[in-house]
Amino acid sequence: MAECSMKGTTMASNLSRHLTGASRTESGNRGLGYLLAFVAGAINAGGFLAVQQYTSHMTGIVSEMADLIALGQYRFALFGLACLATFIGGAACTAILVNYARSRQLQSEYAIPLLVEASLLMAFGILGAQHGTMQGGVVSITILLLCFVMGLQNAVITKISGAVIRTTHVTGIATDLGIDLGRWLFCNLARNKEFVPRPKRGVMLGTLLVSFFVGGLAGAIGFQTFGYAATIPLAAALVAAAITPVLDDVKGHKLR
Repeated sequence: MAECSMKGTTMASNLSRHLTGASRTESGNRGLGYLLAFVAGAINAGGFLAVQQYTSHMTGIVSEMADLIALGQYRFALFGLACLATFIGGAACTAILVNYARSRQLQSEYAIPLLVEASLLMAFGILGAQHGTMQGGVVSITILLLCFVMGLQNAVITKISGAVIRTTHVTGIATDLGIDLGRWLFCNLARNKEFVPRPKRGVMLGTLLVSFFVGGLAGAIGFQTFGYAATIPLAAALVAAAITPVLDDVKGHKLR
């Protein structure tokens, strides 16, 4: 029994290093991308039920700002600007944390931002649980918090994958999927050997899209069923994915 437990712990640790360690592989990038797409979908859908606003796609927020300015609703437009600023701030936070970790040659350069995200998700859950039905200023703070989280998360996978994988909005994924589909059709219809189809990339993009949708479904159902406690498993999943590289640095006395 003890041996099985030890093997399970070792497997979990290896999986955590595979997903968020400093040494990157394509399979590790894909696996982390699927997890983060699921989390982003859950936060976006569950967060909408909590605060009646999606927080992952800045395209809609910037477009809404333009509409509000045209309608003379400047106060609401300024709040849209605040949402954009906090999303950018979240991405900047990831860049600072990753570059700091690299400067110290830490194994947890990508894990630390995800632990920050997990902490903020717990803060979202606690804030919601304490206030029950959110109103007024609490709603505004919560929206800004979720925008920051989405910016932070999107920057993590963007830096890891070299901007190949993004997880917080589907527009880019759907566009890349359409491009790869067109490439595949051209290769097969025109039989042009200069254009090589990329089936693995198409599968990855399709899986990211499905992961976001399934996460959104899980987030919406979870929020309706459990309320703000639905954030706990999301935060726990991020901690499980990120904890081992951090512990490796702690054991190596690099984090202090």
